[in-house]
Amino acid sequence: MTTHTAFDEQRRRFISTSMVIASGAAVSGSGLVGSAHAQAAAGSATSAGSPLLSAQQSGRRKLGQLEVSSIGLGVQNMARTYQTTIPARPEMINIIRTAYERGVTFFDTAEAYGPHECERILGEAIVPFRDKVVITSKFGFNIDLQTGERRPGLISRPDHIKRAVDGMLKRLRTDRIDLLYQHRVDPQVPIEDVAGAVKDLMGQGKVLHWGLSEMGLQTLRRAHAELPVTAVQSEYSMLWRGPEKEVLPVCQELGIGFVPWSPLGVGFLTGAIDEMTRFADGDFRKTETRFSSEIRAHNLALVRLVKSWAERKQTTPARLALAWLLAQKPWIVPIPGTTQVAHLFDNIGAPEVMFSADELQALNAALAAIAIEGERLPPAVAVLSGVEAPLK
Repeated sequence: MTTHTAFDEQRRRFISTSMVIASGAAVSGSGLVGSAHAQAAAGSATSAGSPLLSAQQSGRRKLGQLEVSSIGLGVQNMARTYQTTIPARPEMINIIRTAYERGVTFFDTAEAYGPHECERILGEAIVPFRDKVVITSKFGFNIDLQTGERRPGLISRPDHIKRAVDGMLKRLRTDRIDLLYQHRVDPQVPIEDVAGAVKDLMGQGKVLHWGLSEMGLQTLRRAHAELPVTAVQSEYSMLWRGPEKEVLPVCQELGIGFVPWSPLGVGFLTGAIDEMTRFADGDFRKTETRFSSEIRAHNLALVRLVKSWAERKQTTPARLALAWLLAQKPWIVPIPGTTQVAHLFDNIGAPEVMFSADELQALNAALAAIAIEGERLPPAVAVLSGVEAPLK
């Protein structure tokens, strides 16, 4: 089973203190708001000629033309955690509602999460404030539309997409999905056909924006040419910086927002995993070579770097790692997931962490000096990333 480190306990104490402080901080219903202390610091630093790079002090960002909170909430693990435990449904609904009360307006799920169950949890949770938040879901994995049974392969035939979305709407208790992603590219279906199905759904008011996840670059360009893409979702964090080489430049060129999944490296960047951690059977991290006992010892150099910078900035590793992502581009919106209220409070405090230009340069240089070893995904899953759709 996964063990809790001494640092994890230290993190919990820090979060508890932060929650007490946060109770007196300004919180806006329209988004996360930095503390008065952080705002004053930014102003004085700017006037002194050494501007600080705020993670997102206003608490709002844009994915294309879609405005969301600068930190979202992923609900993937609310039906089953990494450790294979089943969270209590009322607690998960409380976390979602607490997130909204604290300014989070961007909630991410998919039909494959559960499958189906995470959509139901999110749908129930947001009933009181549905019109004030942005919700996403995803199609593309071969999930039985009625039973939710997970079957082999991918499926993005236009007729299936439309029926899948109808099921999503029922589970999410809504009449539209604000941002609909293709979860993985179907190698049997031209992306133009996929875009056509989504366009039909938009015409019916069932979908407002669309995006792609872990797609090939040419597929992204073709999709955008057919129907403007609002956002790309892919893994991105200090632990996995793959999108920096090609995906982020294309997003910037085309005006597409970017949503990093696993922005905390599936818990690695928080310090919750160390040399002694043992993963439960069924925890997918057990199958990733970057977390194997032999390679993990090497990769923990990254965690030590994150901890040292967190101490320097008087914050937590989680906030440091999320703030680093926010500082990369103004159109990046991380969606950390959690099943614990304390961790939610920790994550949404990230926009208060600021870097000077010199600090960000130094941190990036230190990150570049650490070569992460091992693969981020098992081979059977990795082959689904970077796929190009067939030509029409």
